[in-house]
Amino acid sequence: MKYKPDVIIMVFIFWKLYVLPWGQMSLWGATVITNLLSAIPWIGKDLVEFGNLENVFIYSNVVELGILPIIGTINSKALNKIKLRTEQERLDTLKTSKSFLAMLVGLIDGDGYIAITKTPKNYIRIDLIISLDLRDLDLINYIHSVLKIGRVNKYPKLNVVKLTISRTDLQTILFPLFIYHNLYFLTETREAQFDKVMFILQNNIKKYSELPDKFPVYCNLPVTAEDYSKLDFFPNWIVGFTIAEGSFFVKNNKDICFSLKQRTHELLFEAFKIIFNTKVKIDTSEDYSKFMVSSIRDIQKVVDFFSFSDLHPLVGYKLTQYNLWLNNIRESSRYGKIKLP
Repeated sequence: MKYKPDVIIMVFIFWKLYVLPWGQMSLWGATVITNLLSAIPWIGKDLVEFGNLENVFIYSNVVELGILPIIGTINSKALNKIKLRTEQERLDTLKTSKSFLAMLVGLIDGDGYIAITKTPKNYIRIDLIISLDLRDLDLINYIHSVLKIGRVNKYPKLNVVKLTISRTDLQTILFPLFIYHNLYFLTETREAQFDKVMFILQNNIKKYSELPDKFPVYCNLPVTAEDYSKLDFFPNWIVGFTIAEGSFFVKNNKDICFSLKQRTHELLFEAFKIIFNTKVKIDTSEDYSKFMVSSIRDIQKVVDFFSFSDLHPLVGYKLTQYNLWLNNIRESSRYGKIKLP
């Protein structure tokens, strides 16, 4: 079958048009069209590589389970490392469970951040950092073992452990996985950081001085508490957010409590009330939102959620805290009728 030059030009034009709109549709559309180009006999491979096309916007890993796009421009050294990954490693990446990734998004929303900093030569440096108490070393190692990216650093004098994921790993693995599973950050601070990074990557901005004052919104946050509660990944997100910002504790008066606390985010915290089916009032004093329950009925809902909902389990120190909390419930005369695992 022969391919006329005008057909090839049209395919290339469609590719260019697809990458212009902002958002996920253009990301996946450009991937599909790039693969169509590569399928053209004899010249397809040359077309894709012409002008380093694979690096201009997207470089595709086509594996048996689907397509995982790479976001933005990858330098030649990083690209060579990507090409060295075995087929099994690429397959394993796509097999990363959505429940784990949703939990991770919640954890990052609570205890992570995307650092966008300026190098001494005015270039942009991007890292995603999860910083936890040293007692959560096992949690950091668990995340590292599942993703197989990033580096773990311990700071004993500061009692801190960090997982740092570099720009290339964000472009080639973590953010593409989030997009693949339709996951996104749910706090305004983390959403703004993600919007900024996606703009930088998709527009190949290299110098910090070239950054605009405002950035397009990559994915709009829900507009009602009910919308948050209906997100398919929200329950597992809550697990991760609890690992970061939750607390299972007993008051001096023997009240058994569960709480979630972070800077004020009214709709998000109202959504917790829907998930845990409670009418408790959200405390918004001191620029923080605090969700806390202690009644027998509400504590049963919490136990049902974390022990009987088939979600990603709590991990690390928060799991230890939760198990001690369950023991406190067992020993309590007031809460003794609660169904426990």
